[in-house]
Amino acid sequence: MNKSKHNKTLAIVLIIAIILIALIPLFALKGAEFGGSDDAGSQMVNEITGEEYEPWFTPVLEQALNGELPGEVESLFFCVQTGIGVGIAAFVMGRLVERKKWMKEDQEEKADSDPKSKQLPPAKQP
Repeated sequence: MNKSKHNKTLAIVLIIAIILIALIPLFALKGAEFGGSDDAGSQMVNEITGEEYEPWFTPVLEQALNGELPGEVESLFFCVQTGIGVGIAAFVMGRLVERKKWMKEDQEEKADSDPKSKQLPPAKQP
């Protein structure tokens, strides 16, 4: 199997696995509530201490707006944050791939410019 076909097969299998990981919980756990970690954390504090959870500080934007942020704005901030993170990760991965190509090209150029590498190896003695 050539490398290109192997890469395509691997990509397809990984995409199918990602889709299954996202969809299986939705169908396997019918009626389940998928809450955020903030809610789960405050409930655990309430269970352990017996007291209601009280935040340590108020978010900066809530203070500036004199109220809670609308859900759409929170979603927007989350999406922007995700986009920035994905952009950084893609940039780093791209640089690593390109660096590997540059190193290979440099080695080939050095091998081509080195006069010793163009000489034939010595003949074997009988």
